[in-house]
Amino acid sequence: MKVHIHQEYDREFIENLKSQLKQGVEITVGKTIPQPPLYEILVCGVPEREVIEASPKLKHLVIPWAGLPQKTRKLMRNYPSISIHNIHHNAIPTAEMAISMMLVLSKDLIPIDSNLRKNDWTKRYEEPSMILLSGKHALILGYGAIGKEISRRCLALDLKVSAIKRTVESNMDNNIRLYPIAELDELLPTADILFVSIPLTTETEGLLDAEKLSLLPDNAILVNISRGKIIDEKSLFEALKSKRIKAGLDVWYNYPDDEETRKDTPPSEYPFYELSNVIMTPHLAGHSDKTEVLRAKSVAELLNAKMEGEDIPNRIDLKRGY
Repeated sequence: MKVHIHQEYDREFIENLKSQLKQGVEITVGKTIPQPPLYEILVCGVPEREVIEASPKLKHLVIPWAGLPQKTRKLMRNYPSISIHNIHHNAIPTAEMAISMMLVLSKDLIPIDSNLRKNDWTKRYEEPSMILLSGKHALILGYGAIGKEISRRCLALDLKVSAIKRTVESNMDNNIRLYPIAELDELLPTADILFVSIPLTTETEGLLDAEKLSLLPDNAILVNISRGKIIDEKSLFEALKSKRIKAGLDVWYNYPDDEETRKDTPPSEYPFYELSNVIMTPHLAGHSDKTEVLRAKSVAELLNAKMEGEDIPNRIDLKRGY
């Protein structure tokens, strides 16, 4: 089975990947199309038309990260016979970041730390601002690979956990109660913590607007590690400015255009940085010291499944966008 990885990876990554592949999987690597181009599987996040059309045997495209780039989605609509798949190597580190944000916000650690750095002990003698998580209700909006990893960690912290997913085949999954999206409005008032891990699509963009945010109970914690535009930007800022809720935000509304603008690009047109009840991180929840190890493992699992005659996991539906 011939596989072409049309991206540049360092030698360590490629050797690690090769060590995990079943016998019979042959890979070529690089931005040059191999000759003759007879690859059945192409590993590339944003392929050009020429690399798709070069191999008459191409049947599968593997995107070596989570999500579907819009440019890739637009191109691949022209090739309905080629299945598209991605990997979820970032699920565990992203879930860990989501839980970290919840813990820091629930214990009010950032302002407490900031005060004590100025020799100010008054937080100790005020009415406690820390929230006891044990027994609270966590609602996970989006029960895919990341949502499931979040749910496992919530259960370990003695939280009651519910999740919303697009298609509900069963009401329960490993002590997680599942609900369809139609019940979102009924569930939001019960959510002490709301994790957003649903894909961004035309249907989910702006899903959490001012009305829905108003349904969250006072002192609720909102954690978004999915995509910024799922939550209406202005409504989110105003809800946080009112101090009624807290939020951990890893995803945003404005991103740097190039390397030069990385040090001076505001993530939003609103001054979230002024708010003490917000944790801000620059879309790095999926990063870790093991990112490339996890990526190689995930790519190998997909290729090995095909080599063993199984369906390749994580197939993307172009119409849905995930």
